[in-house]
Amino acid sequence: MTTPTTNQPLNSIRLFSLGSIQMRTFHVTWLMFFVCFFGWFGLAPLMPTVRTDLGLSKAQVGNIIIASVSSTILARLIIGRLCDSWGPRKTAVRLLLVGSIPVFFVGLAKDYTTFLIFRFAIGIIGASFVITQFHTSMMFASRIKGTANAITGGWGNLGGGVTNMVMPLIFAAIVGFGYTKHEAWRYAMIVPGLMMLIIAFLYHRYTKDTPAGNFKDIGRSASAGKTDWSALADWRVWALTLAYGCCFGMEITFDNVASLHFVDSFKLSQSSAGFWAGIFGFMNLFARALGGIVSDRIGGRWGLQGKGFLLAGVLLLEGIGLIAFASAGTFALAIAFMLSFALFLKMANGATYGIVPFINEKNIGLISGVVGAGGNLGGMLFGFLFKSESISYVQAFTYIGIAVIIVSLVILATRFRSAAAPSGELARVETAFS
Repeated sequence: MTTPTTNQPLNSIRLFSLGSIQMRTFHVTWLMFFVCFFGWFGLAPLMPTVRTDLGLSKAQVGNIIIASVSSTILARLIIGRLCDSWGPRKTAVRLLLVGSIPVFFVGLAKDYTTFLIFRFAIGIIGASFVITQFHTSMMFASRIKGTANAITGGWGNLGGGVTNMVMPLIFAAIVGFGYTKHEAWRYAMIVPGLMMLIIAFLYHRYTKDTPAGNFKDIGRSASAGKTDWSALADWRVWALTLAYGCCFGMEITFDNVASLHFVDSFKLSQSSAGFWAGIFGFMNLFARALGGIVSDRIGGRWGLQGKGFLLAGVLLLEGIGLIAFASAGTFALAIAFMLSFALFLKMANGATYGIVPFINEKNIGLISGVVGAGGNLGGMLFGFLFKSESISYVQAFTYIGIAVIIVSLVILATRFRSAAAPSGELARVETAFS
């Protein structure tokens, strides 16, 4: 059975199909974000070694965490605008090619300052998320945009978990070949750089901007995709920006600090800490998608306001879970509470982007970029807590949990106008080969 060719957005998701441009784009775009996570956070599980090698203080490690996410804020705003004008395909290929440069060359860093500069430069590839969400929104019908966005975003975010598990193994393999630890973490970063070049080729070869073709082929120019900046006067955009700062912002913060926290607090080895930090990321295999699926189902019955109530609820549970994780007295309890808050955090990611495409459908790129940048702004602000010499990691997690609970109440109070799909028009994920 083959998937019929159509130049319209799809009404269903056939996970095992590559027979249509929509599904080829679906798979290539989540894979692109997945690989970018390898480049973006490839150094995070190696930071215990890097910290020793470069003689970094806690404050310097904090600055590096901040740098790795702060550059993504501006990059996501720019990339969102470029998706509206250039199209997602051309934007993705150029971002991958440019972003691979600092990934390849971060191994040349010899001290804190040069390493900080490279980490800042690498952060631009985090803007790949905006492309993933924009491109997926172009390929699927309104009733399943939330589900499609959540799956591609979640499977891309899965790269954060795989990175935490795999990079220490690559590092260990390089050491096994006779290289020193000083050399091994540097050579390890060549791997994600090569992966990014491969994906750039796949993105150019196997995707199109829309089901009907690339922007240039269908006569959509930069002027045709002119951004309406008045869309940013809508309070809902900023409410979602706050929400994403509390869920995705916490996710990338945890990706950055988890290995260090487990090494310092529970005396794990670098490899073991990377494994458990990876489990956190691995929940993206289903949890973000679950948030999008539930969001679409609730939207089909109670409209956009129902989606807003869902987002407020999962944020509230995320905040409670974070506070419990911070107070865990044993490693076993810490892992149990980590899995708890991770589930709701990642569902919140999916629920946020179950709403984003419906705020202003003529400016999806702009709004996706602004909300996406909010995620990194949250990560940057949280990074200051982990930088402080007077605040422990445990205290930092507690403060963030309280902030997330407050934002959940803001979302609860936000009025989202109804934009429900007709009852019964729910997301359909077909797992049969097509």
